[in-house]
Amino acid sequence: MYMAIAISIHVLALIVWVGGMFFAHSSLRLASVEILEPPLRLKLWRATFKRFFMWVWIAVILILASGFWMFFQYPSPPLFIHFMTGIGSLMAVIFFYIYFVPYQRLKKAVQTEKWQEGAQAQGQIRTLVGINLSLGIITTIIATAGKYFIG
Repeated sequence: MYMAIAISIHVLALIVWVGGMFFAHSSLRLASVEILEPPLRLKLWRATFKRFFMWVWIAVILILASGFWMFFQYPSPPLFIHFMTGIGSLMAVIFFYIYFVPYQRLKKAVQTEKWQEGAQAQGQIRTLVGINLSLGIITTIIATAGKYFIG
């Protein structure tokens, strides 16, 4: 019963995080570039990240807690679970960096209307979110088919 609850929490939190990154990177980013001037675009991203990152913090905490709990339920976890654990931990570290470094610079730049600095911070966030999105997709593939690929 506990494993079913842990897996459900884990997957739902992953959907929030990876799905949110996919939407932001593939849709919101392109639409904002298409219709908004840089100052408004940066204000939109600041407001979006403020809301989204609250959910990401919750998701990351739930993912790490449920993931490590499930990991330690195995006497000898299969190799694909080690890969998921490592990649997921790396994703969390990248998110922490995004939140504490470029996101803080973006907030400050928007507040002080230093648009060039804001654009640089946003560019760094975009790159890191792209990396995390790629890692999230790879981890999803490992989670669903890893035992067939890796064992």
